[in-house]
Amino acid sequence: MLRFAPSPNGPLHRGHALSVWLNAEMARKLNGRLLLRIEDIDPTRSRAEHIEAIEEVLDWLGVSYEQPVRRQSNFMADYVQAFQTLKDRGLVYPCFCTRTAIDAAVQAKGPEWPNDPDGSPLYPQTCRSLTAVEAAGHLALGDKPQWRLDHTKAIAVTGPLRWTSFDPETFLTTARQARPERWGDVVLVRKDTPTSYHLSVVVDDANQGVTHIVRGMDLEAATDIHTLLQALLGLPQPLYWHHPLIHGPDGKKLAKSKGSDSLALERDAGLTRSALLADFRNARILVDAEDGEPEA
Repeated sequence: MLRFAPSPNGPLHRGHALSVWLNAEMARKLNGRLLLRIEDIDPTRSRAEHIEAIEEVLDWLGVSYEQPVRRQSNFMADYVQAFQTLKDRGLVYPCFCTRTAIDAAVQAKGPEWPNDPDGSPLYPQTCRSLTAVEAAGHLALGDKPQWRLDHTKAIAVTGPLRWTSFDPETFLTTARQARPERWGDVVLVRKDTPTSYHLSVVVDDANQGVTHIVRGMDLEAATDIHTLLQALLGLPQPLYWHHPLIHGPDGKKLAKSKGSDSLALERDAGLTRSALLADFRNARILVDAEDGEPEA
């Protein structure tokens, strides 16, 4: 079982097309099934028109997937239950810090303070030592917390962890060391929604029976946190393949946040499905992919 799981916060670009195409090809090679999951936990950025556009692009690409399509916003109770499991074990704590307060605390730590794999400074654990009385004081003032994983306690519970990658050609597997400490105390419940990307993705992968995850290299480091959460929650661990990324003229990966050209714009400008898939095949990312269907 594989899945393509975009967030409906902007139009899809070539990088998304590559990822869903590779997922579809891998499902074919494995005689497996492909799911579409809409990761719409962000209440301010998710848009219905982007969901419609995602399905339209996949139809244009000739990618079929099983119904019904899972929308994360319909399954908040699943994430709340998983979070409560961690809370009951004393592995999370409320954080009332504003972004400004975090920035100031990091600056006070000095230039040697470490960054996470995405390049952001690690959270300085300001609220980790809050007492129950202090936390209650914040709540009495109307402060809404986000909830962070105490990674030190969590790693002490699980001990050293590994995740497994697979080769897309041979399907041989390789055990890789997970290093969740690189991420520090990540947010598991946001202030505006009762979950986060890290929490909801591992819960959904388990609930949907996902066995193979094909996603971009930019998410490889996140597997550290996902492996830790899977171990803490007693969830099965899928096999992973993190594929190469497509970069723009500036040498940086394509991203919705940067306004990278959308597939819809490229298609309207004359890009055909056959030409796009030929580009992917020429990149030799998946050697024995089938020839494309005729142009739509």
